[in-house]
Amino acid sequence: MTESTAPQSEHRTVLLRGGDVHSPADPFATAMVVERGHVAWVGSEGAADAFASGVDEVIDLDGALVTPAFTDAHVHTTSTGLALTGLDLSGARTLGEALTLLRTYVADHPADRVVLGHGWDATRWPEQRPPTRGELDAAAAGRPVYLPRIDVHSAVVTTALLDLVPKIASMAGYRPDAPLTGAAHHAVRAAAHDAVSPRQRADAQRAALAHAASLGIGTVHECGGPDISDEEDFTSLLKLAAGQPGPRVFGYWAERVGDEKDARRVRELGAVGAAGDLFVDGSLGSHTACLHEPYADAPVSGSAHLDAAQIAAHVAACTEAGLQAGFHAIGDAALTAVVDGIRAAAEKVGLGRVRAARHRVEHAEMLTPESVAAFAELGLTASVQPAFDAAWGGEEGMYARRLGAGRARTLNPYAALLRAGVPLAFGSDSPVTPLDPWGTVRAAAFHRTPEHRISVRAGFTAHTRGGWRAVGRDDAGTLVPGAPADYAVWRTEELVVQAPDDRVARWSTDPRSGTPGLPDLTPGADLPVCLRTVVFGQTVYVRPNE
Repeated sequence: MTESTAPQSEHRTVLLRGGDVHSPADPFATAMVVERGHVAWVGSEGAADAFASGVDEVIDLDGALVTPAFTDAHVHTTSTGLALTGLDLSGARTLGEALTLLRTYVADHPADRVVLGHGWDATRWPEQRPPTRGELDAAAAGRPVYLPRIDVHSAVVTTALLDLVPKIASMAGYRPDAPLTGAAHHAVRAAAHDAVSPRQRADAQRAALAHAASLGIGTVHECGGPDISDEEDFTSLLKLAAGQPGPRVFGYWAERVGDEKDARRVRELGAVGAAGDLFVDGSLGSHTACLHEPYADAPVSGSAHLDAAQIAAHVAACTEAGLQAGFHAIGDAALTAVVDGIRAAAEKVGLGRVRAARHRVEHAEMLTPESVAAFAELGLTASVQPAFDAAWGGEEGMYARRLGAGRARTLNPYAALLRAGVPLAFGSDSPVTPLDPWGTVRAAAFHRTPEHRISVRAGFTAHTRGGWRAVGRDDAGTLVPGAPADYAVWRTEELVVQAPDDRVARWSTDPRSGTPGLPDLTPGADLPVCLRTVVFGQTVYVRPNE
């Protein structure tokens, strides 16, 4: 891919030509004009000649693919950056290997006040157990260490970190030698993050946004809140993102709203909604997702943090204030509470107003046919993470161990959601699973449970336009004249119109059908490589040596 040497300018006009432009405006488009941060024209190579002499820059795509930039609809930006720059345990294959990684990291980072790690998953280790506090203390040489489980709903810590939290032993979720959950986990997380300096935090945020840009992600939805991060972290991220070229950040603040005053405070933080990780329950991996029936591998049914009445009050207050509401809900009992609560709110303020507000539910994994129908009725957006199924689904995966194979097969029913007309927005929940947009689309198209699979086209739409619709914008996430010029350029193989099997609706591969192609995402095939990412007409990433 070659380009002119014209300087960067906010109002320059750019012609991209000689590639494939994925646009519903013209399924055979090979060229695009960008002007004043918006798509001005999409069309054929022959018609591009008419624009060539009147633009500030011409980019020869050299056969590359141009698509809308991806939107990741659920990210924890600072934690993602800290995972990128800190101790990453996601690759540890055994408990012993995880302890060795910790020991090495502690020795290599003597100046860190608290050692922050991420990504361990004992269900993947032959030992099938987390490290004990004694093992962590020995590996950490007496240093404070905070190591959340991969789902970030529990954590193991050292004694030195517990010593920083007064009365930790009296808090709910505290166990002397087991992962901390609930209030105890939130307390140690706050103590650990308090030790992160403003410079470290800003460096982590920049690292996360730069990594997102390198993957063709133009927008992220930051899911913050008092039980996830803190106000300073949230507002500093929004300020940093607004002050530099890079992926856009829409912030959600997960705090309950009871009246207009509460709603105003959420807006003053810069949030677009009182949503995101407003916890109704926890996670399956930590046995804290709230279930109607006990777990298959433990005599517990999870934790309920909000009931239907509390959910109804929050949704009604947000709707009255013109503010988007939303919740984290994974287990079937949690999702029942969400549906019952939002339905009660609709009875109070009106179904039309609730639908217009586009309230959203994060994760929404353990849905039933009845709850899927309710999502459609109430106009809820399902903000989901297909990589969860890729990581933990299947007959031998963590879901099957936690729930039994029968219940596990019901999880993440994307095809049923789409058939019911429920809007999907795809995300990663990074750092729970990595930022990986094409991998996310692949995971949805090749879901481990075949009846839940959707077409690549539907998954791609959920990860581009779906994220914009989830923030109430219908004019973005697609390359048509007038849309924001958020796009990515990719090196990829032949484009195809792909569905994983005959259970998924296909579009004709005949060129006369006018269906634009996408990369082949068959498992094992190479994923596209991002060459350039542009946000509102400004280049925010160029692959080195391209």
